[in-house]
Amino acid sequence: AVVSTQSGHYGRGRVRVALALKQIQYKQKGVHLLNNGGEQHSDEYKSVNPMEQVPTLMIDGVSLTQSLPIIEYLEETRPDIYPLLPGDPKDRVRVRQIAEIINSGIQPVQNLSILQAVGPERKMQWGHDAIHKGFVAIEDLLKSYSSGKYCIGDKVTIADICLVPQVYNATRFKVDMKLFPTIARINAALEELPEFQKAHFTNQPDTPEELKKS
Repeated sequence: AVVSTQSGHYGRGRVRVALALKQIQYKQKGVHLLNNGGEQHSDEYKSVNPMEQVPTLMIDGVSLTQSLPIIEYLEETRPDIYPLLPGDPKDRVRVRQIAEIINSGIQPVQNLSILQAVGPERKMQWGHDAIHKGFVAIEDLLKSYSSGKYCIGDKVTIADICLVPQVYNATRFKVDMKLFPTIARINAALEELPEFQKAHFTNQPDTPEELKKS
């Protein structure tokens, strides 16, 4: 498998965690979102990802884009290796609900293209407000049905895979995580897992030396 991604990008972080949990070996191909106006806009990259976004995963002879469909594909094709969706239908929809709040309700609003359009003077407040609003909803949901170690019970699910990169982004935009104790507790537990540590952007081949974890 080959993942085309940008170091520090939350979409790639999701896919890296899923690949690790599913025990899939892969190679990484860096796509820098700012160099030369953005390498994702090159003709070569557009041929595999017409939306000119990361991540892209080449696996099983197909090219896959968008992190959640990629993770769903890995789950559907490899369901017996660390299942990422619970068996109970109510828990499955709860997992998808949290994942979609992040994937559709938070991340697109503070994506690079939007922040560039908002402009340098407003982008920090814009990103902060988008994440804060989404975290208010997620915190309430988790309080109502999270009695386990992670988002849904004591097994990592797609919801957890989406949560950790978004919490990292929240710190970039100076969101006060003390307002979200349930999210903070779950995130801390997940960050202890080797699959999440391996996927962290400071542990990647294209991470600048000054940002790499010692």
